[in-house]
Amino acid sequence: MKKLRLIIMLGKQLIQNNIFEIGIPKLKKLCRTLKDKERAPKEIVEQPGRRQQWHLDYDLEPFDGLTPEYMEMIIQFGFVSLFVASFPLAPLFALLNNVIEIRLDAKKFVTELRRPDAIRAKDIGIWYNILSGLGKFSVIINAFVISFTSDFIPRLVYQYMYSETGTMHGFINHTLSYFNVSNFKPGTVPSISSLGKDVTFCRYKDYREPPWSTEPYQLSKQYWSVLAARLGFVILFQNLVITMSMLVAWVIPDVPKNISEQLKKEKTLLVDVFLNEEKEKLQLIQSLFSRDLIQEQQKEQQVSDQTSLPLQQTQTEPVPPATSPASTAPRTRPRAASFSQFTRQMSMSPQSNITQHTAV
Repeated sequence: MKKLRLIIMLGKQLIQNNIFEIGIPKLKKLCRTLKDKERAPKEIVEQPGRRQQWHLDYDLEPFDGLTPEYMEMIIQFGFVSLFVASFPLAPLFALLNNVIEIRLDAKKFVTELRRPDAIRAKDIGIWYNILSGLGKFSVIINAFVISFTSDFIPRLVYQYMYSETGTMHGFINHTLSYFNVSNFKPGTVPSISSLGKDVTFCRYKDYREPPWSTEPYQLSKQYWSVLAARLGFVILFQNLVITMSMLVAWVIPDVPKNISEQLKKEKTLLVDVFLNEEKEKLQLIQSLFSRDLIQEQQKEQQVSDQTSLPLQQTQTEPVPPATSPASTAPRTRPRAASFSQFTRQMSMSPQSNITQHTAV
């Protein structure tokens, strides 16, 4: 199993991917150049012995996106995180692969591919969720690998539950079960041992009931206790690692402290600018409203002055003398007399005719 993982890490990641990243673009470029030579040459106005830069860029392979690059990193991260407990050299080979691939990718993007279009992105998108899921799943896988493929849990169980002295003395004998050779099927009985004695019982590593018990070869209580301890270790390990990861994520913020403080200052300044603008707008509205109110008051005062002026003129204007009906002078437009003027004339000439006042 370790050889298989070694072949995967060295063969696929370090050799296959890196060779293909450089070799495939060169082969495609060569094929494109050969196809362009077979076509009829077009009339292009250019300097003799020198091609334009866009002609040189057109011979390069078009950029297919970052999906293959992300996929390669996801596969590498999966191998490293899922099987690190069984193959501890996987992170070392991944580091060597990444150091080499950085330079190969730089050479590929500069000399073998066309310039990619720049697109603004907030983050790496769905790939972050995939990496996060792989990280959580790898915790469970490594917990099962540690608890079920090693003697770490059985040793602890024996030391704290079955050892009389609290030490590991007698642990090997505790993990071995008995088997009666007479229970072998015909033709499967082992040969005589080198000691020259017949073999009656053999020992094997398992937690089974002995042949002389009431339930021979059944799973013993020690097996169930060890299994419960292993499952408990898986749950404890998973919760502990997740808690530690959450604690580290809380202690180390995504945004540095100085940048967060600068963002807070910018937000505070922006709020102050908005408040000042709102205050200026409110003052402008109040000034316009007060000016309109003053103008309306002035207009009302002018209208009242204009209405009171004719009344004063009519009060101070002298009354013309009465004319006879037979007069040939042109008749003037009669004016309406005020009530005070009418009473004053009545008091001054009580003997005068009322028709004369109406004529006036």
